[in-house]
Amino acid sequence: MAKKNGSIVYKCSKCGYSQPRWLGRCPECGEWNSLEEIIIDSFAKTAGEGNQNVIKQKPVDLLTVSSQKNVRILSGIDEFDRVLGGGATKCSAILLGGEPGIGKSTLLLQTISCISQKTDKNVLYISGEESAGQIKERAARLCLNTSKIKLLCTSRLEDCLDALDDLSPVFIIIDSIQTIYSVQAGFIPGTINQLKYCANEFISWVKERESVLIMTAHVTKEGTIAGPKSLEHMVDTVISFERNNDDIRFLHAQKNRFGSVDEIGIFCMTDKGLVAVQDPSSLFLTKRKTEQPAGVACTPVFEGSRVFLVEIQALTVPAKASISRIYSEKIDNGRIARISAVIEKRCGLCFSDQDIYVNVAGGIKLSESSIDAAIAAALYSARTDIPVKANMAIFGELSLAGEIRNVVKSKQRIKAAENLGFTKVLSPEEDCKQDQICDIKQLVKKVFS
Repeated sequence: MAKKNGSIVYKCSKCGYSQPRWLGRCPECGEWNSLEEIIIDSFAKTAGEGNQNVIKQKPVDLLTVSSQKNVRILSGIDEFDRVLGGGATKCSAILLGGEPGIGKSTLLLQTISCISQKTDKNVLYISGEESAGQIKERAARLCLNTSKIKLLCTSRLEDCLDALDDLSPVFIIIDSIQTIYSVQAGFIPGTINQLKYCANEFISWVKERESVLIMTAHVTKEGTIAGPKSLEHMVDTVISFERNNDDIRFLHAQKNRFGSVDEIGIFCMTDKGLVAVQDPSSLFLTKRKTEQPAGVACTPVFEGSRVFLVEIQALTVPAKASISRIYSEKIDNGRIARISAVIEKRCGLCFSDQDIYVNVAGGIKLSESSIDAAIAAALYSARTDIPVKANMAIFGELSLAGEIRNVVKSKQRIKAAENLGFTKVLSPEEDCKQDQICDIKQLVKKVFS
């Protein structure tokens, strides 16, 4: 019987005998009901091999399926494990993207060095961008132990798969997936077909074994991972590596099948590589010797399971054109426009003739609703040139009616602010020792009176 993608045979699960049609009893070994339908797929080819026999899959009852236990491998770098959800899950594929020079190779070389010291199995670092001498020089500069790391410098997929079959490594790094090519998909690396084909081959190999695969990826000038979006769908975890203007690096998951995407890892780039920031709670606060200027307000925010105190900065100047504009990179422009409109409507302070600039000290991006009240205080302070008290922290969600609503984990936010020396915390929380604020007018009165 012929089909579009190949032909079908029936193979005995006991002795391996095959024939073109089904029988109740195997003619070779005499076993009953042992013939299984096998598809000879003409497209299922691997390098140097012929056609593969593929067992035809049939639906099963979900109740009969056993749950998969996610066994994790700890990388030895706490901030990296935090973003992964508690470590790298076996039989999983991870895609790590970031701009050139941010430290992707440094992070992964440090990671594989730590893992190699904790396992008796092989670990493999495949580099398609750097020579073996360059990698060795970086490892020596970072004072890393590389005695148990296997290194392969090639761009050919076939060489990589042969090395995987020979070594059966428990941890694999591909640096980067855009440099790998296969003769089955052409000779030019980085094309859409190459990325899909090569990534699928690596992921298929890992899914069948107790291994972890991490692939680095190039990014476009907009900061998104280069190549087809399907590449991000194929992997289990997508991690973005970003930085601010200083030596601080932010690691966060955009997709994670085995954990939360809310956690953030914070590193500092030093001459010895990436070092985890142990206490980032006050990392985004500006330490001043003088009085706090107008247009600045502090607020506690949650990133995953941790609370950070961040400083929101606002500036208003007369509009340079007939239409006012909002300039904000770390907070959504629409949020700024909405909050300024609420202040204008409920408090009578005009923003329609002003250009508004909003920034977050430290370069962290904020999206949760709890920052609304602090943004409102910063905007009001910038417009009136009256500073917010330096020992004051503010949080709460601002509605279009001017109400300030409560947010999740209020008590933890208040406690974190108090631990960092903020003696006055304004929030909508009712059962707290600090001042409660219910609407925008009450906020303005308590902050600026």
